[in-house]
Amino acid sequence: MALFGRERPPLDTDMTGRTCLVTGATDGHGRAVAKLLAARGAEVVVHARSEEKARRVCHEIAAETGRKEPEILLADLSRAADIDGAIEQYRGSGRPLHVLVNNAGLVGLDRRTNEAGQELTFAVNYVALFRLTMGLLPVLRSSGTTRVVNISSDTYRIAKLDFEDLMLERGYNMAKAYGQSKLAILYFTLELGRRLEGSGVTVNAVDPGPVASNIGADNPGLAYRLLGPLIRGLFPSAERAARTALWVATDPKLEDATAGYYRSLAHREKPLDFDPETSARLWRASLELNGFTEDPLR
Repeated sequence: MALFGRERPPLDTDMTGRTCLVTGATDGHGRAVAKLLAARGAEVVVHARSEEKARRVCHEIAAETGRKEPEILLADLSRAADIDGAIEQYRGSGRPLHVLVNNAGLVGLDRRTNEAGQELTFAVNYVALFRLTMGLLPVLRSSGTTRVVNISSDTYRIAKLDFEDLMLERGYNMAKAYGQSKLAILYFTLELGRRLEGSGVTVNAVDPGPVASNIGADNPGLAYRLLGPLIRGLFPSAERAARTALWVATDPKLEDATAGYYRSLAHREKPLDFDPETSARLWRASLELNGFTEDPLR
């Protein structure tokens, strides 16, 4: 259901004085979100795995806005130590955090694992998102009215959470892995939004729809070399796709909106048949996968 009927939601909110961290901000949707926020006056922090790519985006933002280059936060989201280092760096900087856009993600044609033995798509798209958000939550809570925007996808509809095989050791395929990670993100969004209700921190999920990007570019072989140009040629531009995340991150009318799911500049009511037992089980699994001995929200 669109909140504004046929009227286009506002996309020109002045974000001056607001600090926004965008993960995976060097390409595609994340790069577009970072640029749109910066163009509206926000102080953007660019997260990246590659310093070279981050510098390039920061140069572009500075040139387009006439302001100084954004700060960079480097971390390989497949490595817990890198995530913890980024959290420590951000918390130690003393800067506030008004908007966290958890955009970083990947998709693997073949099953790969990180150093902890976790299936890479689930590890980067979801486990890292959980760890980073929990680590930055104290900063969000101390920064006034703040927002977490998690990038999910309608591919969650074809997925299920198999708690006996979250790492997909049996019968891996790309769609199953990607869909499962996006379903986990959506469940996390609804659960965290419920837990933080009334705290001043809102949590919402966005599906940007198909995006012309380089997602999956680190997959070797002929398959991606054929698929990549097709994705970039047929899908909508990243700038167009990023409008929904921009809206949810900035619109004053959504200041108190939480635990929602947004797609195509519209609010999707009841995105899934929410099961509290599944949500609680995913939360416990998330703590275990991150090696947390205590629940950060207790």
